[in-house]
Amino acid sequence: MNEKAARLIIVLGDQLNVESTALQHLDPQRDRIWMAEAYEEATHVWSSKMRIVYFLSAMRHFRNELRAKGYEVTYHALDPAAPKTLAEILTLDLKHLEPGKVRMVQAGDYRVHQSLKRAVAALGIDFKCLPDDHFLCDQAAFDKWADERKQLRLEYFYRYLRAREDILMDDAQPAGGKWNYDSNNRKSFPRQGPGRIPLWPSYPPDAITRDVIKTVENCFPEHPGELSSFDWPVKQNDARHALRDFTQHRLAAFGPYQDAMWTDEPFLYHSGLAAAMNVKLLNPRESIAAAVEAYEQQRAPLASVEGFIRQILGWREYVRGIYWKYMPEYLERNALHADLALPRFYWTGDTDMQCLQHALSQTLNYGYAHHIQRLMVTGLFALLFGVNPRQVHEWYLSVYVDAVEWVELPNTLGMSQYADGGVLASKPYVASGAYINRMSNYCRHCRYDPKKAVGDHACPFTTLYWDFLQRHNQRFRRHPRTALQWRNLDRLDRAKKRDIKKQADKIRQQH
Repeated sequence: MNEKAARLIIVLGDQLNVESTALQHLDPQRDRIWMAEAYEEATHVWSSKMRIVYFLSAMRHFRNELRAKGYEVTYHALDPAAPKTLAEILTLDLKHLEPGKVRMVQAGDYRVHQSLKRAVAALGIDFKCLPDDHFLCDQAAFDKWADERKQLRLEYFYRYLRAREDILMDDAQPAGGKWNYDSNNRKSFPRQGPGRIPLWPSYPPDAITRDVIKTVENCFPEHPGELSSFDWPVKQNDARHALRDFTQHRLAAFGPYQDAMWTDEPFLYHSGLAAAMNVKLLNPRESIAAAVEAYEQQRAPLASVEGFIRQILGWREYVRGIYWKYMPEYLERNALHADLALPRFYWTGDTDMQCLQHALSQTLNYGYAHHIQRLMVTGLFALLFGVNPRQVHEWYLSVYVDAVEWVELPNTLGMSQYADGGVLASKPYVASGAYINRMSNYCRHCRYDPKKAVGDHACPFTTLYWDFLQRHNQRFRRHPRTALQWRNLDRLDRAKKRDIKKQADKIRQQH
C-alpha cells in the first residue's frame, strides 16, 4: 500500500474474468488492481445471505487467482469499521496511492458506475471506461440497431445478432429452416412427474467460502435466506465444469421442459449457469460454443440448443442494451400505475398458495428459481396484485445469486411487470391459475381451485387475473396481442365482474 500506482484498475464483483480488457497490458510492476467488499452493496437492497456469499466468495477466489499470476491487488474485505460505500473506500485509496490514471470496465449497475466515476473525477484523476468484450454486442451496435426501429423486439434483435455472429446458421438461413423453436419447448411433465432427473454438479464450500459464510452470518444476521445449502461454483474451473455437465446431461431435455415446474424439484433440466456468466467467471461465447457442439455431435436436438442459445444470445444481450440505453430514467417507470406494497410472504415463503410457497421457498433456500417460476409465479402474482414495480425489482435484485442490475431490472420492470409500457416486451404476461395448473403439479396439492375466480376455494391468481383485465380494460382491449384475453372478459356478466372485484379487494386486504 505504500507504493504509488501508475494506473489503478478497478475490478468489481461482477467483473471476475481474467480475459477482461481492464487486465490487458497491465504492468505488474507499476499498476495495481483494486477490489473492495462494501456494506452498501449488501444493503442498498436487502440482499439475501446466499447472494452476498456468492459474490464475496467469488471475489476472494478471483483475488487469489490474480495474486497467483503476479498482480498487485489492493483488496478490502468486509469491515464493519470501514466506510460503507465503494466510492468512499476508493476515495481513501486514491488519495494514498495517487495513481495517474484509473481504468475500469463499465459496471453492471448504473448507480455503482456513476458513484465511482464521480469519486475519481472529484480528485481530478484521469478516468477511462474500457470496452467490455464479455458481451457479443457492444452498446453502440445495440443503439444503432434500436434507433433504426419504431419498436424494439427481442425476436428481431436475436435474428440480427445470430446472423452477424454466424451461430446456428446454414449460409444465410437459420439451421433447420426456423429461427425460433419456442413452440417445441412448452411441454409440461406427464401426471406421474418428470421421473429421474440428472443431479446438478456439486461444489461444496472450501475454506474461503466457509469463512465468507461465517462473515455473512455475523454481519447480516437479519437478512433473508439461509446458507446450509450453499453449493454454487465460485471459481472459473468449476463454472466450466458446470457448463460441461449441463451440455452432457441436461441440455437435450432442457428445451421441451424449460417451462415446466414440479413440486420439490427446483432445478430440473436447467443449467444454473446465469450466475457464473453474470459475474463473468464464464464467457457467454464459451457457453454458446458448447451448446452448438452438442448439436453438431447429435447429443442434443436443435430445439433444445436453439432455446438455450436464445436465452444467452437473445435475451441476455437484449436486456443489457435496453438497460444502458434507457437508464437512469428506466428505473422509475410505472406504466400501469401500480402502487401496492410487496406482500410480506415474499420474504418468508409463508403462504398457503402452493405455487408461490414452492417458488419462494426454493428462492430463499438456494438463491435460485428458473425463468417461468420468476415470470409466471412470483412475477405474475406481483403484477396481478398491483405491486409497485420498484419494490418488485428490489426483491428480485435482493434474492437471486445471478442478479446484477443490468440484467435483472429490464427483465423485472419490462418483461415481468410491464412497467416500461411495452419497450422490452410487446404485451403484459398475464394468466390465470390455469396456466400454472397446466405447467406444474402445484395446484394438485393446493386448497385453491385454479378454475374458480370467486368463492372460498377460488384461486387468487384466477381472481386477480380477471380483476386485472377489468382494471386495464381500456388500455389493452384493442392491443393486437392481447385483444382475445380482453374479449373473454366481455363474456362475464356484471354481477360476476362485481363479485370478482370484491374478492380481489379482499385478497389485497389480506396481504
